[in-house]
Amino acid sequence: MESSSSIEAANESRAFRLFREVVESGRPLTYIKTIEEQRVSELLRDAAQRLFPTPIPVWTWSLTAGMQGRGGETSEAAVNDPRAAIEFVAEHSGPALFHLKDFHDPLRDLPEVRRRLRDIYQHCFEQGKFIVISSPLQSIPDELNRQIHYFELFLPDLSEILAFLKAQCAAITASGGTVDDNPDTLQQIGQALQGLTLDEARHALRRALASSRHLGLDSLPALYEEKRLLVNRTGMIQFVADGTKIDRVGGLEVMKKWLLDRRELFASRDQLSAEIVPKGLLVMGVSGCGKSLSVKAIASCFGLPLYRIDMTEVFSGHYGKPEGAFADACRMLEQVAPAVVWFDEIEMGITSTESAGEQGRLFAFFLTWMQEKTKGLFVAATANRIDLLPAEMIRKGRFDEVFFVDLPIDEERIEIFRIHLQRRGVDPQQFQLDRLTRLTKGWTGAEVEQCVVSALTAAHLQHRPPNDEDLLSAAGRVVPLSKTMREQVDHIRQWAYERAVRASPSEFAR
Repeated sequence: MESSSSIEAANESRAFRLFREVVESGRPLTYIKTIEEQRVSELLRDAAQRLFPTPIPVWTWSLTAGMQGRGGETSEAAVNDPRAAIEFVAEHSGPALFHLKDFHDPLRDLPEVRRRLRDIYQHCFEQGKFIVISSPLQSIPDELNRQIHYFELFLPDLSEILAFLKAQCAAITASGGTVDDNPDTLQQIGQALQGLTLDEARHALRRALASSRHLGLDSLPALYEEKRLLVNRTGMIQFVADGTKIDRVGGLEVMKKWLLDRRELFASRDQLSAEIVPKGLLVMGVSGCGKSLSVKAIASCFGLPLYRIDMTEVFSGHYGKPEGAFADACRMLEQVAPAVVWFDEIEMGITSTESAGEQGRLFAFFLTWMQEKTKGLFVAATANRIDLLPAEMIRKGRFDEVFFVDLPIDEERIEIFRIHLQRRGVDPQQFQLDRLTRLTKGWTGAEVEQCVVSALTAAHLQHRPPNDEDLLSAAGRVVPLSKTMREQVDHIRQWAYERAVRASPSEFAR
């Protein structure tokens, strides 16, 4: 049976574990890079209560407020004087934590501050005093580089988010609101808040409560909207809001079954080893056959937000060198996990390592990132020019599966007709859709949709309901891609015949 201490350690947030290591190793000087000043203050208060035999005091210094204790006590000598703040630490009796906010400027500009920190380093070590410098910038002078322990405080993990959410739920209830406190509901809300700072999470909860004083599953769209605003600041990542339910995708039964089978595995990713958790899939095939629609359905099936990396923006030069911009975008996506990440037309932005220059380096980073990324990201890549994809991209291990989306078979085309009619408020039962089977052979799903749109447009112009003749007439005017681009379509299908799994049964011979 697990001890209470081991269970408590397992439930600790990543941030608390990092600071626990600081205390247990006795490091007197720590530099935390973060924009979340308040979060550092709360972390230190928590550590002061839990990591020492008896609770120790926490003192906080800033250039505007001077040195202040948790109980409101102040030290006049330390106001507006970084050197006086260091002297306060040296003269303080007994163990304590000292939080110095934005202390990077004094470290950089004042040699006497750097010298004094070196002087009291051993003193702090012997007295159990810990100086914690927090700053949004990394600026450690060479003189202190080997004495200061540095770490970056990344965005809150799920454990920290859930603890924050528990406190917020209590505040909501106390103010007269209501909360669905079902553990599964709180888990989903917590996952929706991942990728946000605690301040951003607080604003997201307020957004969700603005129209209703209730926090529950119906609050998720408002929480995802806060994420959309966050990722849109990068310019390279787009939040795709128009999700498609998997039953609204015509055909592709093999791929749909694969996704449904793995949905539970992905939902249980925190309890499974990384090699079992689904990493992603590559969807290749004929243009207009539903690759993009399938990716949107994946996000809906998994109950996750969908983000698309815009490779045009990555290579635009607006965000620095493409390989650096792409790496930043991928790291941002890890911070907003769990999510589905969509690399659209991946062959146009990522080529093999044999390619010289930026695209080759970008591809090398992508392969490494695919192996090491967080378990909370499911990658969905689409490709049209599949012959441009290097062998390293499609080998087993990069993606869980490589699916080929072929021209829809007879039954799939009829199903697609039904779906598009229903989407537009037209009952498909009033049509003899089987009459279209032979006429639409070799069509893509996009061509079926345009046939429906043309038929409904013709009927609307005549101020009458659509009928079979409208569909037949519209179908007679369509020249499918499989005829106009026959050689290219045949090449794509032959290339994929033995290299990918068919997303649906195929009636077409090799």
